[in-house]
Amino acid sequence: MDSAAPVSEQSRLNIVDALRGVALLGILAMNIPGFSMPEYSSESYRNDPTQLNFWLNAFISIVMEGKMRAMFGMLFGAGILLFVASKERDGKPVHGLFYRRMMWLVLFGIIHAHLILWIGDILYLYGICGMIVYLFRNLKPKYLAMALPLVAVIDFASGAIFYQNIREKRVAYVEAKKAETERHTLTPVQTKALSEWRELEKTMLPNREDAKANTARMKSDYGTVAGYLRPIAVKIQTEYLPIELWDSIALMFLGLALFKWGFFTGTWHNDSYWKVMGVGYGLGLVMVSYSFYYDYLNYSTLEANLARMEKVPIEWVGLIYPFQRILLVMAHASALILLYQAGRAKGLFARLEAVGRMAFSNYIMHSVICTLFFFGYGLNYYGSLEFYQIYYVVVAIWVLQLIVSPVWLKHYYFGPLEWLWRSLTYSKMQPMRRGVMAN
Repeated sequence: MDSAAPVSEQSRLNIVDALRGVALLGILAMNIPGFSMPEYSSESYRNDPTQLNFWLNAFISIVMEGKMRAMFGMLFGAGILLFVASKERDGKPVHGLFYRRMMWLVLFGIIHAHLILWIGDILYLYGICGMIVYLFRNLKPKYLAMALPLVAVIDFASGAIFYQNIREKRVAYVEAKKAETERHTLTPVQTKALSEWRELEKTMLPNREDAKANTARMKSDYGTVAGYLRPIAVKIQTEYLPIELWDSIALMFLGLALFKWGFFTGTWHNDSYWKVMGVGYGLGLVMVSYSFYYDYLNYSTLEANLARMEKVPIEWVGLIYPFQRILLVMAHASALILLYQAGRAKGLFARLEAVGRMAFSNYIMHSVICTLFFFGYGLNYYGSLEFYQIYYVVVAIWVLQLIVSPVWLKHYYFGPLEWLWRSLTYSKMQPMRRGVMAN
């Protein structure tokens, strides 16, 4: 058999690249508080509608939160078909090639989380999910789409079980703390309850003093920051992985279905995209607005969160999230596709295509720039800016990548990390500079 090679530049779908570019830039807007804002810092504005920060947070929460990563996950699923289609059609080996590609992505995710120190990494998760989703790539679209509500329920159920486990520890801790305050002799069970809750505070639910200490760590040297973040990254990539998998798998399934149906390639009639927009925005905005208001009323502070946990065994409002997110991301995608096909903002879309084609490099660039700007071993702006000010950094990075990406691709076939990933996948150095024919 002929050796396998990357998808040719001519076979790329520009509209998919443009959507990926939008999703990638949107993900930065969602990630930036994690790079820059100390724990519980949002309490200073999220409960005060008189502040600009409140309304900026409301806009981002309603319009973007979860939707950008959902779009990226759906396009990742579509990308599985793009990767394998030409190779399967030509009878070239693909199984080993694809799994080698995903294994390298997992490794990149480990490096991203533990060396660059971004614990919000998605590469590790997507690599593992990709290996699973690949097995279902030949299912009919209707079955892939039918899996979405089923997986959403499973995802909610697994999250509820996880929440109840934490809640049980919280209730046991409160009882033990009360006994300790009343100077009763603690039983071994009560002593264990105090110890278990303390472990949760160290890794997941820091108390006020812990939050201050964590901020000091983030404003320190590389070793101190790494010593704080790496154990959290290990938990996310191991203990929390079974909970994280379901959501991403569902999104990739939906992406496979939508690609097969022609949604992402712009082959639907415009009326169909308008209908998706109408239903998506009509229902989704109502649902997400209610969720935001519900959180505003019930989850204003750390203390309110803990008190709510002690009283409520299952937060059923959480069921709204997966459905409002899908409704809105489908509406967003439909609006972008209609704009693209109408020829509006051609220059901007051309730049977004370039950003999307270099999504891997640009994603890692987000982390490198933000860690060096905010963390203590860089410029040390962690906890120094107001919420609205961190979006100046977001806009600056957007402008940078919208300018640099198309310029880079005028001279090179791939982004630097795309080139490295492809070369490792195919076990062969891929041509980089234009003028050298790609295999």
